[in-house]
Amino acid sequence: MIDRAALPSFDSVFSPVVFRDGAIDLLDQTRLPHETVVLQLRTVADVAEAIRVMRVRGAPAIGITAAYGMVLAAQNQDPQAPIPKDVMTQTAATLRNTRPTAVNLTWAIDRMLSVYRSVSTESGSAVFDTLLKEARRIHKQDIAANRAMGELGSNLLPDNATVLTICNTGALATGGVGTAYGVIHTAHDRGKLRLAYACETRPRLQGARLTAWELLHDGIPFRLLSDGAAASLLKTKPIDAVLAGADRIARNGDTANKIGTYALAVLAEKHGVPLYIVAPTSTVDPSTPTGQDIPIEERSPDEVLAPQGTRFAPEGTDAWNPAFDVTPAELIAGIITEQAVYRGPFDFSSQ
Repeated sequence: MIDRAALPSFDSVFSPVVFRDGAIDLLDQTRLPHETVVLQLRTVADVAEAIRVMRVRGAPAIGITAAYGMVLAAQNQDPQAPIPKDVMTQTAATLRNTRPTAVNLTWAIDRMLSVYRSVSTESGSAVFDTLLKEARRIHKQDIAANRAMGELGSNLLPDNATVLTICNTGALATGGVGTAYGVIHTAHDRGKLRLAYACETRPRLQGARLTAWELLHDGIPFRLLSDGAAASLLKTKPIDAVLAGADRIARNGDTANKIGTYALAVLAEKHGVPLYIVAPTSTVDPSTPTGQDIPIEERSPDEVLAPQGTRFAPEGTDAWNPAFDVTPAELIAGIITEQAVYRGPFDFSSQ
């Protein structure tokens, strides 16, 4: 059983990241589900490393962590003097370069920079206080957005629903209850959910390690399946919806999400099952016209060759390891944000 008392919390809500006593308390997700380790991040370098190696992951949680990273940068300066502009811009650049695909990262950094600019002539302590308030505001807004998405998404599901999801989109990936997972959680609370299927999500197994961890704790009925079993599942079982998160949504609705989501979208279309993308408006990027313009992160081949540190491939094998793929807008039945459920053709130019 998960000991929630040992985990970070924000406004009495479990959160994988929280700023407390001058440091960022961060649940190390690379150690789950076998160990519960809460790290204390005290420098910008600590934050950048945690994002890069995926001690924290999930687009909204990455954005929140980066916002708190900007707070750390201000805290580590002279409290009596104005904070030099290059300190904050260099911090922003360091954090921005950790992972390229999730737009929430740059969204949160840009928002924090904007607030810094408005108070840049004040003392370091005043800047710190203002930035901390803004980072906490981002965190609170994500919690509220999660609740709203859960309600809107649950309304789309029939009674006694069975759903399929991929990767981890719950509290571990966000500031609140989750995006796609939040829909599952809300449907379960309403008595509308019969069963959730969770893909393992190779190669890092976020579904097997993290989503299963959350589903068990929340008492939600589920079954885990290998990614390759999704086609047979959709062909042979009555699935009411596929629910996925997003790391970036282009202006036309094309959506980057964890590798394997595109395959699920093609399979869902083939079998007449709606695919819903669930993500906050901070994940929508009007400056990116289409999915072809989304930068796709490629990670170390070792994640494929030796998942979780255990090598399966023979020595001398190389691997291609894109962390994300892009689902075309025409395969998406709806995009659920905290504001509304959007149907295609999508146009997010005004977001």
